Amino acid sequence: MKIVLTGSLGNISNPLVEILVKEGHQITLISTDPNKQVRIQAIGAQPAIGSIQDLPFLIKTFTGADVVYCMNPLDFAARDLDAWNGNMDNYIQAIKETGIKRVIVLSGWVSHLLNSIQPEKNFETLKDVSVTFVRPGPFYTNFYHLKDMIRHQGMIVSNYGGEDLIAFSAPEDIAAAIAEEINTPAAAGLKVLYVASEELTCTQAAQIVGEAIGIPHLQWIAFPGEQVKQALEATGVSSEVAGLLVEMQENMHNGKAQKDYYLNRPILGKRKLRDFAREYATWYHQN
Repeated sequence: MKIVLTGSLGNISNPLVEILVKEGHQITLISTDPNKQVRIQAIGAQPAIGSIQDLPFLIKTFTGADVVYCMNPLDFAARDLDAWNGNMDNYIQAIKETGIKRVIVLSGWVSHLLNSIQPEKNFETLKDVSVTFVRPGPFYTNFYHLKDMIRHQGMIVSNYGGEDLIAFSAPEDIAAAIAEEINTPAAAGLKVLYVASEELTCTQAAQIVGEAIGIPHLQWIAFPGEQVKQALEATGVSSEVAGLLVEMQENMHNGKAQKDYYLNRPILGKRKLRDFAREYATWYHQN
């Protein structure tokens, strides 16, 4: 099949390209960075250099594709969430213009529960199109962003934590699930696909990571949302995005995310947090 992927050489798109190329598919990978063209070609994909904010570029790139994979990376400095979320409207317009019939959308564990933005709702306007919303839980790779907090505060703080049960996801397992979904025939309409690698409480996750980096009693503590929002803003995150992140985390703390997840519980992926923690520990002590 001719497949167009977004996400450049990110944590999900890179392994996804490798899987799909091995299966014999013809892959085009969108990236904003012209310096990545050679690397994209090296893993067997055709680079398409441009922005998802550029509708004519999207239409040109989507033309002739059998499947498109759409993601909208979060800009932590964004001041206008509606404008950022508007990238999804570009996808929808390009899909309509080019007659694409199979769409995979990288969503998130709590995307359908948000009030500030509703990224999945935009795709309900597509008729006679098969749309799969892929909803992974929090990525293992999020621990990379917590390095300074762990190092300087000796703990992990968010507005979820402790005994909150989280469906953590390895990017490699997300890529494998997306590849399997692309290869699965689907009828027109909307479908939800949860992805998770390991179900752990925050306390358990902190212990696994803590033991790997030499802090065996590392704790993950839930703080009030407003306190977390102020801390995020202090690190340079815009007030609007900080509010969105706090809203996401609140839905993990109040049990709403887990409720829908259990109704659509997936088979867990292969990569466990201990596997990731060994790599993380090496990186943690080198940076």
